[in-house]
Amino acid sequence: MQILPYIGLLLVLLFCKIPIAICTGITTVAYILFEYNLPLDYIAMTAFQSLDQFTLLAIPLFIMAGQFMSSGGIARHLLNLADRIAGAFPGGIALATVLGCLFVADLTGSGPATVAAIGTITIPAMIERGYDAGFACAVAACAGILGVIIPPSNPMIVYAVSSDASIGQLFLAGFIPGLLLAACLMIPIYFISKKRGYRGVKMQIPLRKAIWDAKWALLVPVIILGGIYGGIFTPTESAAVACLYSCFVGLFVYKDFTWKDLPFIISRTLLLIGAIMPIIAFATVFGQVITLDGVPTALARTVSENISSYWEVLLLISGLLLFVGCFMEALAGIVLLTPLLLPMVTQYGMDPVHFGLMLIVNLAIGLVTPPLGINLFVAQSIGKVRISEVITSIIPLIICLLVGLALITFIPDVTMLLPSIFYHD
Repeated sequence: MQILPYIGLLLVLLFCKIPIAICTGITTVAYILFEYNLPLDYIAMTAFQSLDQFTLLAIPLFIMAGQFMSSGGIARHLLNLADRIAGAFPGGIALATVLGCLFVADLTGSGPATVAAIGTITIPAMIERGYDAGFACAVAACAGILGVIIPPSNPMIVYAVSSDASIGQLFLAGFIPGLLLAACLMIPIYFISKKRGYRGVKMQIPLRKAIWDAKWALLVPVIILGGIYGGIFTPTESAAVACLYSCFVGLFVYKDFTWKDLPFIISRTLLLIGAIMPIIAFATVFGQVITLDGVPTALARTVSENISSYWEVLLLISGLLLFVGCFMEALAGIVLLTPLLLPMVTQYGMDPVHFGLMLIVNLAIGLVTPPLGINLFVAQSIGKVRISEVITSIIPLIICLLVGLALITFIPDVTMLLPSIFYHD
């Protein structure tokens, strides 16, 4: 295949720590110039067309909504509720971190944003209560991956655009895997905390009051997801509703920011959007070049000729995705790998929605594995510890996440149960 030397070039550029958007752009330009002699206008047109989609508008809107929520007290009230529920158990604040990320995940749609929203509060609190700093950072980093699994999720939107899968089905499919992975984290956290003597602290606030204080925050997923599945608005329109609601709550209910703070919140949102959109654009162009070279068809044929077992195919793909997740940002991995792998798994009868969750969970684990591990570095910067201390503490948590990944991969009902019951396209 002509594309192989250029995939090698892409890997070399990635190992040189060049930003992923630039890596894919350089690789695509080289391939087009030397192999197909297409005009460079092709890159500009394809990149523009990849972003000129109504569905993708949900990504900047959900990012902005997440910024409003993290600035407007919503995340703090949800964390207080989580601490009231789990705080009295051994490792209570660590368990509350996972629950807090679970609650906040449906507000941010991003792993690093979830770590930042909850970790900035809980990591210093854990260290203050005598927790090992590396363990505190490891808990927040791992819990942060729930941000890309619990809907609404930016990677789910990108996958839906790349695969023509239903966003509504993907959102429904994310609930049970998200809860499963949260449980896979809370079990080892509980036993590690019990062994190390990390005692819980029971909050004096009654549960009813904690729920009442968080009522405006708890309404967010009800409005967003209830509106989508009730047919009131589309997933993209729900992102706009989330923006308006979170801005209103932050300004007039919790009053944690004022009109003067809006330019700063918007500029922070624009910086995040400016980092994400070029990745999607150039990765889409590269994906089209791969398809043009017939790589997906050739790969599917090679696998079907050499591997007869569906389970072996799933193991092979999971291993590849876990490896890729160590070096590549999740959104870029989705855009690049979906056209490559989806035709192969559908040939074995795998549902595109099930594959989408498998793909996203695999790449999400990459958020906490070196050398990329964005969640690791966000948590480490909050805890001000060496990255080696975080990596040492994170190993048992990653093992439990891999158990959850195996259940999601090999038991389709974990993913497909809710879409099969509730979703009607």
